[in-house]
Amino acid sequence: MQNTPIQVVNRDTGQVFDEVILGEKWIRWAYQDTSSSLVERLLFRSPLMSRLFGLWYDSALSRGKIKAVIDELSIDMAEAQRPAADFSSFNDFFARHLKPEARPYSDDPDEVVSPADGRVLVFPKLDRDVFVPVKGHPMSITSMLPGLSEQFLGGALAIVRLCPADYHRYHFPAGGQILSSQDIPGALHSVNPIALGAGPDVFGENKRCNTLIKNEKIGTYCFSEVGAFGVGSIINTTSTGAVSKMQEKGYFKFGGSTVVVVFQPDQISFSEDLVANSAQGRETLVKVGQPLARAIA
Repeated sequence: MQNTPIQVVNRDTGQVFDEVILGEKWIRWAYQDTSSSLVERLLFRSPLMSRLFGLWYDSALSRGKIKAVIDELSIDMAEAQRPAADFSSFNDFFARHLKPEARPYSDDPDEVVSPADGRVLVFPKLDRDVFVPVKGHPMSITSMLPGLSEQFLGGALAIVRLCPADYHRYHFPAGGQILSSQDIPGALHSVNPIALGAGPDVFGENKRCNTLIKNEKIGTYCFSEVGAFGVGSIINTTSTGAVSKMQEKGYFKFGGSTVVVVFQPDQISFSEDLVANSAQGRETLVKVGQPLARAIA
C-alpha cells in the first residue's frame, strides 16, 4: 500500500504514467518509517539542510552536476535561452529562462492559465475551509492563508507541484493589480504525495509567500508559493503594481516546490480534463500558459 505508484496524466498525450521520484527511498524513510521521526524533524523541519543545499548549488563547484541532471531527467535544452555550458552554477541552470515561443498562451481575458510547469490537482469547490491533496490528509485554507482566508472559503483551488525536471520560473495566471504580499517562515517538508500522505500540514507549516491580486474578470485571487525540501529560496521578481497574464512573478532555486492558486467562490470554472483527472486522484502534467480555468460570466 505504501509503495503504490503516483500516477500522472500527460495532458499533451493523454498517457497515464507512474512518476519517477528522485530520492524516493529517502522520502519514504523519512515520512513512512516510524523509526525516523528524529531524522524527519532534523532534515525537514529545520531549514539548515536546505540552506546547505542552496549554498552548494549556488557555487561554481556545482556546475559539474548540470549535464548529469539534464541526461537523467531528459530535460529539453532546446527550449532554454542559453546552452548548458553557459551556466555559472547549478542554481543558475535550475532557474533558466525559456525561449518565449516555448510556452505559448491565449490573450483571452476570460482564460486563466497555468502559473507554472508541473503536476496539477484542482478543487472546483472547497468544502468551505478544507481540501485534500492526492493521497494526503485534509489541509486548511485558514492555516495556509492566515488573515486572508475568509474571502476564499468555499471557493476553488489549484495546486501545481513542480519537480526537479521542470522549468522553475512561475508566472501570473491572470493579470490585475497586486494588493498585498505576505511572507511566512516555516518548515520545508517535501511536497511529494508520499510526504502529504504521512500527515504533515505542508501548506500550513511550510515556508510560503501569499500574494493577493485583483482581476476585473475573476475578482481577487491568491497566489501562494510554497517552499519545500531542498529549495534554497523563493525569489519573487515582481511583488507590487499592475501585472499582466504570463508576466514572470518569480522563481524557485533548487528543490521540489509548489504553487497554489486560490479563487473566491463562483468566479472560475476549471478546465474539464483537470477536473476529471483530479476526481480520479490523478495529477495532470501541464505547462505554464496552458488553460487552467475560465471566468464565470
